[in-house]
Amino acid sequence: MALITFISDFGDGDYYVPAVKAKMLSINPQLNIVDISHKIDTYDIAHAAFILRAVYKDFPKGTVHLVALNGTSNMTEGFIGIKLEEHIFIGPNNGVLSLLADYDPGIVVQFADIHLKDSTFPAKDILAPIAAKVASGAAIHDFGGPLMQMKKMMSRQFKATRKQIVGHVVRVDNYGNLITNIRKDAFEKLNPGKFVIEFSREGLTKINKSYDNVEPGDCFAFFNSLDLLEIGINHGHGSDLLGLRLDSPIYINFEIAEQNA
Repeated sequence: MALITFISDFGDGDYYVPAVKAKMLSINPQLNIVDISHKIDTYDIAHAAFILRAVYKDFPKGTVHLVALNGTSNMTEGFIGIKLEEHIFIGPNNGVLSLLADYDPGIVVQFADIHLKDSTFPAKDILAPIAAKVASGAAIHDFGGPLMQMKKMMSRQFKATRKQIVGHVVRVDNYGNLITNIRKDAFEKLNPGKFVIEFSREGLTKINKSYDNVEPGDCFAFFNSLDLLEIGINHGHGSDLLGLRLDSPIYINFEIAEQNA
């Protein structure tokens, strides 16, 4: 199956999305193109990487993922293809693809000049043809040579000791819920049994199972389907009501039993 996912910050009110799709379908009308999102905050590389990282593994292995974001910026160092977890990603070399995993991809290819052209719309003129051809059976190596080091961006990491985990909000979703970078496995490894999750002026001593484990208007905290700590207010906009935003700190303080001398 020739499957391509498509993510961008183009929005849905202009011609950009259908133009890119039309270009791909003109090369192979049998392509199956799946939109992940075109409402990525403009130029927000971290937003695009978070959404794509959250969902790409749910697609079949061999899927081609077209990433169209900030491709005309002077921060972009050409265009690349990478292979990660048996998935292929086609996009600008501006750091977005480096945020899809905590390790380097197995294959990184810098697309050669013969496949590039001066364009104010590289998603259509450069990336779309390559994505369509790769999804139709070509290899990313057919379009360039190995790149030793793609441009990298560093995602914010939580910090942990026996007494405390300090994390940050990495995404505020459409409901105002706050997704953090605190992982379930780290919490379970360090949790001695008693803890307090502190944020804004709130303190929670319980991990819930879902949004509705608390009364409407009350705060909740649980580990979501990504195994990341999520905080919010049931039937309320947690970000606004708690005064938390992207990058706001979240603390989990552990109650450690004192050792007898």
